[in-house]
Amino acid sequence: MNPEDIVVLPELKAYIDPLTPEEHDALERSILAEGCRDALVLWGNILVDGHNRFGICHKHGLPFQTVQNTRFQNMEDVHLWMIDQHLGRRSVSEFQRGVLALRKREIIAERRAAAAAAVVAAKAEAAQAPEQAPWEGDTDPVVAQALASVPKVPEDALDTREALARAARLTAAQVKAIETIHQNAAPEVVAAVKSGELSLNAAAVVATLPVDEQKSAAAGGAQELKQAAKRVRDGKKKPKADAAATEADGTAGPESTAAPDTAKLQQRVAELEAENERLRQQVKALQDLLAEQG
Repeated sequence: MNPEDIVVLPELKAYIDPLTPEEHDALERSILAEGCRDALVLWGNILVDGHNRFGICHKHGLPFQTVQNTRFQNMEDVHLWMIDQHLGRRSVSEFQRGVLALRKREIIAERRAAAAAAVVAAKAEAAQAPEQAPWEGDTDPVVAQALASVPKVPEDALDTREALARAARLTAAQVKAIETIHQNAAPEVVAAVKSGELSLNAAAVVATLPVDEQKSAAAGGAQELKQAAKRVRDGKKKPKADAAATEADGTAGPESTAAPDTAKLQQRVAELEAENERLRQQVKALQDLLAEQG
């Protein structure tokens, strides 16, 4: 294929951690000496795998082979494939693996929602149609047809931190830190994590600050970011120390001696029980959908 016909999508390239200058130079020397040995993976004319190799070959006018992945049905399939490829690579950083797992969870959740909506709509339409003879086998044909009309839902929902941790080869604590960074961190803080200047734990602490304070700390460099994280941690320790000293002096304030509001606690318990029941029903509905799909 003509290199000019190959399309490089920023949304796919974003999954790839850039090579360090040393890594890029080593790959370039290898390709110049031995050629591009591995074929680039395409979907149509869209480049899916081999972005660095393609860039080097294009720069030097070197030939390369391509292979089509015919299993992809839509762009989401491409995203999921790329995510799984990078989750399995040792060179991908802990932060990037966590972000990839979170993105995979989003795609799966969207597919599950689409599958559930398709089944509900199909059953509602079938209920208005003339009654038909019972089907043979275990699968309701209405459900089967509805599920066939939407992208296949992966079995692993990644709906818990533990599941995300397994997929990304991280601990649950690391996943929690990455979630905080992914949701709240300023771009400058994320850049510091990606470059290795700031640890996951420190970045998660800094991400609890207002965005303006995060940017101000980042402008001061890695040391200022670390100091900002230390100030936040120290600020959390001080109230605990003050409370312990007050208790030791026997001078506990009215809040510590006040009896708990039983009515509010009972109301909160009822709310949590209702939420748990709603989640159980959602899980059962999704399990039924997966059973039908399988």
